[in-house]
Amino acid sequence: MTAPTSNPSSNPPASRVLLTGASSGIGAALAVELAKRGHQLWLGARRADKLAELVATITAADGTATAVTLDVSDHLACAATVARLDDDCGGFDIVIANAGVGGKQTSIWKITADDAKDVLDTNFTGALATILPLLPKMRARGRGQVVGMSSIAADVALPMAPVYGSSKAGFTFFLDSIATELAAANIAVTIVHPGFVRTPMTDAQKYPMPFMVEVDVAAKTIADAIEKRASWLRFPLGLRAIAGAANMLPRAVRVALIRKSAKR
Repeated sequence: MTAPTSNPSSNPPASRVLLTGASSGIGAALAVELAKRGHQLWLGARRADKLAELVATITAADGTATAVTLDVSDHLACAATVARLDDDCGGFDIVIANAGVGGKQTSIWKITADDAKDVLDTNFTGALATILPLLPKMRARGRGQVVGMSSIAADVALPMAPVYGSSKAGFTFFLDSIATELAAANIAVTIVHPGFVRTPMTDAQKYPMPFMVEVDVAAKTIADAIEKRASWLRFPLGLRAIAGAANMLPRAVRVALIRKSAKR
């Protein structure tokens, strides 16, 4: 597995940050952590009530945060809102495309094209609608950072979650593909592959989730990687090692092991 590496040119001490998917889970915890570190936050999500509560929590602790009702799956509206916010705030230093849905954990025999579209509209196209409008603006300013919240699910093809895994693998591929060109414009790309993090999304699942990480620990780990402008972050170490080892096995062996595990 690729170890985290750092990009040159650090972020300003109090960066302006756009963070989507901020109303719960990793997004909410990351918002609180970044606010503690002095970053100015614009928090996007669909649930205005949850955003208001989060902004109140941050401002009560002397942080700076603005709530933005934002549905990344509405791609045109998302892109227009993001571009407007960038103009209004004086330019984002960091954009964190975190909004995501888990999709149905089910057999391929039960998945429909509509199921796939719902997941891809948020996890992949919605992430691009968040990022792409800001890239020309960051290039003109000569600085910036794009942070993509993908998943260790992108690293190993597993049954029961083909659409979710595909959405995250596609997003990772996109970010990795643009990183070299963006680096020439002093725009860093940070690709984050969390394992299992205790959130409402994982609480709803029934399958085993080894090496579970508490959400506040995950937020600190991700915030550290963002501030270092790390190229990659895969965590926790145990699950990262398992995923790496699985990909080193011959495909026939890997498939046989996955089939055996799926029958338990």
